[in-house]
Order: sequence, then C-alpha cells, then structure tokens
Amino acid sequence: MGTVTIGVSIAVPEPHGSLLQELRAGFGDPAAHGIPTHVTLLPPTEVDAARLPAIEAHLADVAAAGRPFPMRLSGTDTFRPVSPVVFVKVADGAEACARLQKQVRDASGPVACELVFPYHPHVTVAHGIDEAAMDRAHEELSDYEAAWPCTGFALYEQGADGVWRKLREFPFGSAMVPPQAGAPQDATLPAS
Repeated sequence: MGTVTIGVSIAVPEPHGSLLQELRAGFGDPAAHGIPTHVTLLPPTEVDAARLPAIEAHLADVAAAGRPFPMRLSGTDTFRPVSPVVFVKVADGAEACARLQKQVRDASGPVACELVFPYHPHVTVAHGIDEAAMDRAHEELSDYEAAWPCTGFALYEQGADGVWRKLREFPFGSAMVPPQAGAPQDATLPAS
C-alpha cells in the first residue's frame, strides 16, 4: 500500500475559511488553494497507509470524548524570524486545541510524534512568501475577527499534487455547544 501523508485539523467554517483562503492567495502564497483554512492538531505526518483504519479508530475515540467549545480568531502575529509564517491568532479555544492535539498525538496511539516546534494553535495566512507580502498580510488582517462553535475535527490526506483533501470528519461526542459559542458571529475585516 505504501505511505501517505496525513494531517488532523479543525476546519475554519464558511464563510470565514474561504475568505481567509482567498486573502492568503492574494498575498501571493502559492499553497493557498491546496490547503483548506484550518487550525492544526497533527502536522503533516507520513504513515503507512495500512495504518489508516487504526488511526481513524483512534481519532473517533478522541472525538467521542470531546466536547464542543467556542473558537474565536482575533488579530495577527508571526513566527518570524524562526519560521516564515504570518497567522491569525486563536483568541478563544487555544487551550481546548492544545488538549486535543495532545490526545491525537498520545504516545499510546497510532500517530505518536514529537513536534519540531512547541504547539501553538493558529491559522496560517502567509507562509514562505517575500517579506513585503508577509508584512502586508500581518497588517491587513490585524483587526480580523471571527467566531464559531467548534464541534469536531477532520482527518486529511495530502495528494501527490500537494492538495490536502478531507478523508473523514470526527464530530465531538456531545452536541451541547456552550452558550457563548452558539451565537452566530460574523468575520470583521479592518476598514480599507
């Protein structure tokens, strides 16, 4: 069967996901249309394709024990100079994301792995592009706001074409959404 490259993430829902993806493309990031807008729980990881059923079973167990939580994005930051990334910050939900990613990567599970950098939940809006474009992304999205109830996560596979495709969604075991996360929210962009 060979190996596949997988990732686990929380999708940024519509209309926020498409908006941030289009903005990322507009900043000149060539990877923008191959990567759905997301918060990473498991970074790109190469696994034996035969292990996918065990990985899916593990993720289903993690999700079954999970509970919805409020997610809110607010403003920008960067990992520069350590890594050429500008991102939208996870203002609410970061602790829940950190707990989830630990459970996904648990040493007893099928995708145990060490991280290259400490876990920091975020939504990438520019990666590996020229500095002026990175600065523009950082500035133009500095007032960006979006919120939604996070009700699960998904498993993705990277194709030979470099595009990430969803294999399966994993909804949390409880449908109960905390009140502050249930109210509809709109994304706000800074005034031009």
